[in-house]
Amino acid sequence: MNRREFLGTTAATLAITSFGTGGARAQAKVVLKATDVHPLGYPTVEAVVRMGKKFEAATNGRVSVQMFPSMQLGGEKEMIEQAQVGALQIARISVGPMGPLVPELNVFNLPFMFRDNAHMEKVIDGPIGDEMLKKLSDHPTAGLIGLCWMNGGTRNVYNSKHAVKTVADLKGLKIRMMGNPVFVDTMNALGGNGVAMGFDQLVNALQTGVVDGAENNEPSYETGQHYRYAKFYSRTGHLMIPELLVFSKRTWDTLSKDDQAMITKASKEAQQEQRKLWYEMEQKSIAKLKESGIEINDVADKKQFQDAVKPVWDKYGAQHAALIQRIQDVK
Repeated sequence: MNRREFLGTTAATLAITSFGTGGARAQAKVVLKATDVHPLGYPTVEAVVRMGKKFEAATNGRVSVQMFPSMQLGGEKEMIEQAQVGALQIARISVGPMGPLVPELNVFNLPFMFRDNAHMEKVIDGPIGDEMLKKLSDHPTAGLIGLCWMNGGTRNVYNSKHAVKTVADLKGLKIRMMGNPVFVDTMNALGGNGVAMGFDQLVNALQTGVVDGAENNEPSYETGQHYRYAKFYSRTGHLMIPELLVFSKRTWDTLSKDDQAMITKASKEAQQEQRKLWYEMEQKSIAKLKESGIEINDVADKKQFQDAVKPVWDKYGAQHAALIQRIQDVK
């Protein structure tokens, strides 16, 4: 089903689907439409598919999830817009696009915010993570309910020109970044030329030379086929951004309290299940990349990269000093 067909049938589908309580209407079949830019089998996609099976089991088939993977419904911008109007219900999105809307979320987008995976997971699993989800859910115009966090790995630079071992190696490289000024400014501070662009546009941009490369985790680099056009993968580790699973607020407000509770519970379970799937896929992707002859290098001196992005921290972090300190204090 293409995007036009999907949008054309969604209104009719939701019109005959009841989320309320009481009488026969409460038993009407509910199909929650979910989407992701990644393909079937990708950890975030698989976690939502499994969550849908839990819904079916818990409701004797009354509630299910229909997954639209692989950018079938567009990039993250389109996914967010469709969730906001209730054309789809569940979307896995990056924190990046949400940062300009909920300023506190931009703290997670700062370069080198987390010490390592364990630190990041402790933050999103704890009170700070819950607070950030609530801020998104309570936002008066976001139109989204924050369900849970998902691991997005560590983002590293890849390009078609040469390995990046020092900050100087980024000079002159056009690097695709997610559409958030924090990310573009981060790449510019590192000496590259940050180019804001949707994930769905990246393969064509790599093929045509509009950009020299991008930055992402190993599974996205591998499953997105980016390694075919940018064969140098350098572990700069400049960003470690958890991802969000969100639900359409327009649809959420029509759900029964029982269905809301079921979805909330399953989402928290998915947060942990996706993590296990993530680390398994990370290793598989690294192995596949090495088999494909991709040059992978670790950046030996991260301090020069950390020093270079200090202006980004000064610009975007100053107003959130208390929150940043709380994150840094998490052990």
